[in-house]
Amino acid sequence: MSQLVSYEKSGSVAAIGMDDGKVNVMSPAMLRALHDAFDRAERDRAIVLLHGRSGIFSAGFDLKVFARGDAEEIYSMLKLGSELAARILSFPTPVVAACAGTAFPMGAFLLLASDLRLGVDGPYKLGLNEVAIGIVVPHFAVELARHRLTPPCFQKTVLGEMVTPADAVAGGFLDRLVDPAELLSAARAAAEALAKLDLHAHVETKRRVRAPAIAAIRAAIDAEITLETYRTMTVQRAASA
Repeated sequence: MSQLVSYEKSGSVAAIGMDDGKVNVMSPAMLRALHDAFDRAERDRAIVLLHGRSGIFSAGFDLKVFARGDAEEIYSMLKLGSELAARILSFPTPVVAACAGTAFPMGAFLLLASDLRLGVDGPYKLGLNEVAIGIVVPHFAVELARHRLTPPCFQKTVLGEMVTPADAVAGGFLDRLVDPAELLSAARAAAEALAKLDLHAHVETKRRVRAPAIAAIRAAIDAEITLETYRTMTVQRAASA
């Protein structure tokens, strides 16, 4: 794996770790490395344990990419991110996410797509902050949030309000909170328990339950996440500057 993403398989569980030494921004390089790690987990038929650094899951998409205004680079990042979320939502083995802190988009999207999400309490925020920083929430993200969040949490989070870990459990970003010192061990134990499932039955049932969301997300990606979309967007921004 790259220096950004590690892959460690033990028994039936593959731990995929994100660590850029800072806040785990979802740059094109990070996202490519994550796709590579999930490729490997799929080949290994492994249960995935996805985790970040202490105090941070991911600060989301790399804002420097947006600031540079290069249409192809923005498209690449959004395409990689949206496809990763869609992939995890229907991944052939269970995906357990261990969230040790803050999770902004694209990190929050990965939590929404994972099967089981463990977090920790603390001075952290989770959610979709695009509106707060002047970015329209992509349609694929709206559909993903609609699928996993409670209606009240969905309404406020897509409009930019971030939530605490406790509210993230109540709203649907996380399933439960554990002691920070026990997060990875608890997530591994949960992954090992999921390994006892019939994996064929698991994935087929998961895909049936999520079929409407998967179809809506797929349609949103195909319609909106295109190079032409971002070329048009950059031209409009340049004209209004």
